[in-house]
Amino acid sequence: MSQSLIQNLLDALSHSPDNIPLRLQVADLMVSEKMYTEAAEQYQLVLDKSYGNTKAQLGLARCYFAQTKYSTAIIIYEQIGNMPAEDTLVYIKCLIRENSITQAVNEYQKLIALNPGLRDEEIDSYLRVSSAGNSVTEEEGEVYHTDEAYFMEKPALGFSDVGGMQRVKDEISLKIIQPMKNPVLFKAFGKKAGGGILMYGPPGCGKTFIAKATAGEINAKFINIGLHDILDMWVGNSEKNLHEIFEMARRNKPCVLFFDEVDAMGASRNDLKQSAMRHVINQFLAELDGVESDNEGVLILAATNAPWAVDPAFRRPGRFDRIIFVEPPDESARKDIIISQLKDRPVGEVDAGKVATATNGFSGADIKAIVDMAVEDKLTESLSKGVIQPIHTKDLLRAAKQHRPSTSEWFSSARNYALYANESGLYDDILKYLKIRK
Repeated sequence: MSQSLIQNLLDALSHSPDNIPLRLQVADLMVSEKMYTEAAEQYQLVLDKSYGNTKAQLGLARCYFAQTKYSTAIIIYEQIGNMPAEDTLVYIKCLIRENSITQAVNEYQKLIALNPGLRDEEIDSYLRVSSAGNSVTEEEGEVYHTDEAYFMEKPALGFSDVGGMQRVKDEISLKIIQPMKNPVLFKAFGKKAGGGILMYGPPGCGKTFIAKATAGEINAKFINIGLHDILDMWVGNSEKNLHEIFEMARRNKPCVLFFDEVDAMGASRNDLKQSAMRHVINQFLAELDGVESDNEGVLILAATNAPWAVDPAFRRPGRFDRIIFVEPPDESARKDIIISQLKDRPVGEVDAGKVATATNGFSGADIKAIVDMAVEDKLTESLSKGVIQPIHTKDLLRAAKQHRPSTSEWFSSARNYALYANESGLYDDILKYLKIRK
């Protein structure tokens, strides 16, 4: 019955191709029949005619999830932002399958905070151990940490492994790398090895990667901290967790402490109604100041997609006193990313430069998504023909046409802040990138 209904509706659409509600109805019916490829085509047609249609975006992301195209689904979900709880669960499952466990746990804890009764068995399996592997005594609410409780590594990569981003590398080098390599010279000028840098920009542009490369450049230990490593259900324990993280970094100097999505734990106190989070922010500020401990040799990097949501107190001298805009990769960097993503895959004739030119404004994550799309298409073709079909330039260009850069939505918001809330000139780099100012 459903198949004949779908065909009837498709016939109706042939006479009324701009009827968006009808096309969405057809796509939803196709999903119910597990016709995910056909449904995805219908949702994409809706988006071609009605850019930003949330219902079509959610439907398309669900189709990609069903087709195991997880990285592509993630890109779409991150463009949407606020979404129904059931779609957030699908987004979290995509993150888990792409091994973005820290981000998945972060998103799940935020979701549970808003919907305490909501649970998912598959995702719960990643949360059965208390945050960061801590041991918790429920009666007392005490948390005991060891250095092994947090994932600490010594990255083997350095700045030479980072394509492009020269301006970012130069600024980090002056603030962090050189003081470590030339301590006597910097001490003569009254500069210590340490301090903080806040990186901001659209998602998927390499902020975490550059943080790891910074640690590798100076042979330092690297600790990646997410919101779930800090927040605790017991009153006062979140502050203890944060203090212990800084103490661990101080015990393991030189150490790069990286806070991802710092706006989630450093939100403006004026916007917070919960006093508990205010205490966490105050503790964070005290740790940055090193009031009771010496932070020399502890290098603090943080990343955010929303710098305007970070409390201004974090930007005072001695804290995150260097703010760096991490822009989407330029053409040369995009070419390097494409070559890197195609490594060890069956490749025919690929003009990486041509693909790089066609992907202006794409983030590194966007480029990974289009390579994944091309790979999945070639896998399907290889299965039907019984022989491996290599990837060619045309396959990547076709995927690039199907995928909109995830940076566009970020820049549409950032542009408004840069134009109308930029008294200090903090967002001038955004205006330069958009060629609004020189």
